[in-house]
This record gives sequence, structure tokens and C-alpha cells, in this order.
Amino acid sequence: MNDSTTTLPASPKLSPFYVELRPSQTVLWCSCGLSARQPYCDGSHRGTGFEPLRYTAGPEGEEVLLCACKRTCTPPHCDGSHNALAGVYGVDDPDSESNRRVVWTPPTDDGRARVNGGCFVCSVDRQPFNSVGTLSWARVITADHGARHQSQFCLDFAPGVSPVMAFGDCEVALMAVNGSGTIDIAGRCFEFEAPLGIHVRPGEAFRIDNRSPDTMRVFASVGASLTEPLWPAQLGDDFDAGAPLRLAPVDAAQRVAMAERFFQMLVDKRHGSQRLTQFIGEIPRSKALPHRHLYEESLIVLAGQGVMWTETLKAPVNAGDVIFLPRKQLHSLECTSDTPMLVVGVIYPGDNPAINYYD
Repeated sequence: MNDSTTTLPASPKLSPFYVELRPSQTVLWCSCGLSARQPYCDGSHRGTGFEPLRYTAGPEGEEVLLCACKRTCTPPHCDGSHNALAGVYGVDDPDSESNRRVVWTPPTDDGRARVNGGCFVCSVDRQPFNSVGTLSWARVITADHGARHQSQFCLDFAPGVSPVMAFGDCEVALMAVNGSGTIDIAGRCFEFEAPLGIHVRPGEAFRIDNRSPDTMRVFASVGASLTEPLWPAQLGDDFDAGAPLRLAPVDAAQRVAMAERFFQMLVDKRHGSQRLTQFIGEIPRSKALPHRHLYEESLIVLAGQGVMWTETLKAPVNAGDVIFLPRKQLHSLECTSDTPMLVVGVIYPGDNPAINYYD
């Protein structure tokens, strides 16, 4: 690597290189940024103090995003550091000639506006709700809707103590949208006030005491493709003490800037969640450049209005909606309201919402 304290590598571009590696394939990643064979070394580093990094794919091959800005802290993989180098977040013109050919698609009878590649916008309040005691719940994202890696359920808690519920041997990230109360997770109680994220470890059951006078809405995002919650007869006392941190409040001091946008990590590895990651982000009035992710993503829209764009179709987005994005689906979310769009995202499998790539 670089043995100079003053010279920075060149940055060929500010988005990573998407690469498909064969089983056990070895490559030399360019760290100096000068190679004409990006992202691979061509010897241009000689005399610069930089050295290439040797990387070998796993025995089954890999899809990887190799850093192009050369500032990553996890070489050779992109870690989103390129976002700090750009003064302005990459935006697209919604009125361009190509974008004017993109067609509106309205919600169908099931309250879902389906765009390209399995992506959809779900009007949550139009979903059928089931009742268990004081709790009403609805399926938002399941395998029936095309999800392969995660599920999401809308949970409406009436005032008082809810039934006990669980999601089996899965990581769970809850997002309490409103209200306040107590959550009892496998015998350990936590007082909370929304909005915030809450982590429930695999195998744990929980219940919520809604102490506010109104119905409390909570979204449960699950790191597996499930069709409905489980309803244990009792709570149990098997709280995972190895992961004691469970609450993830929204905190402006923890924001990470992405040019004029920001995001804050909520439920992540600090809470013991290894592959399911929850974050909150703000989108000003703008349309992002179309991009892709290597993870499956859901977005809960807390505020603002906008449009979800894919290759040939687009759908309206309103506060209260949920957007589902399959892995590697090209998309662009536009905020059309003067009030910034506030979204809570869940990615699986992944740990960094700042990483995306362009065609």
C-alpha cells in the first residue's frame, strides 16, 4: 500500500466496478488509480509508493464491487467512501427525453403498483389486516410478492399489552413509527419512544405494551422469506445477553453525509445483527441517478412524496407506502415534494446502504 503520507491515489471514477469473479479466481486490484485496466493493476504504480492488492474469490465465485475511488477502508471492496468525495449527489433529469418515455403504472386492486423487475410500491393501508387479540397485522413483503431474502409485516398495536409474537430463528428489525411504550423481548424490558429501530435476535419472542392513547404502527422486517408471524403461548426467558443493545433511536448527531443527503444507521452489527441492516435517510427534492444494489432492499416512506423509477415504468410514492427493490434491480427514487422524503430502509444481506453501482 501507500508508504507516502502526503500523496493520495488517483480516483478513476466515483462509483465502484461491478465484477463477476470465477471460482477461486485471483486478481490484482489497482490501488494507485493510474492503471488503464481498471479495476486491475497494469504496473502503472511503479515508483508511486502504492502496491496492488491480491484478491482471491471464494470457491463458488463471487459478485463484487471493487473500489474505484481508491479511498476505501475495506480494500479492494467499495465501502461507500466515494460519496464523501462528491460535492453533489448524482442526480438525473426527470424531464429528459428518455425519462419522458417512462410510463406511469397505478396501483392494482391489491394496492401495489408494480414496476420493472419485481419492484413495487405498496399502499400499506390498502392491505388486508388480520387480528390477533389487540394486534392487527398485514403482509407487506413476502415470497408471494417476489422477495427471496427478507419479509416485512405491518403491525398495528392498540393501546395496552399485545399478544406474544415471534419470527422463528431469524434476525428482526422493528421500526416503531409513532407512540411510546415498553417492549418485552424474551424477558427483558425496554422503554421506548418512536421513531426508532428495535432489534430482536433469532429465536426470541416479544410483546409490546402500547402506553399511548392511539394505535401504534410498527414495521417488522425479517431476514428470511416468511408468510406470517408466529404466536407462542408464552414469552420465554431466553434473552440473548450476548447482544444487550436493542434500541436504535433516531439521532441527528449520528448522521453520515452523502453530499446533500444523509443517512443514519439504526439496527446493525452493533446490535448483533450480522446480515440484516436498518437505516434512516433523507432525500431532498431531486431524482437520483439510476443505480443497482447487490442486496435486497425495502424502504418505508415516513414523510414526503415522490416517484419510483425503473427502466420503462414509474409509480407514485406517498408517505406511508413501502417500496420493495429486488437485488440488482435498476431503480431511481425521486422526491417531488418541497418537504424532504424521509425513508427507513432495510437491506439484506448487507451492512452498508451507501454502496451502489451504475451500469
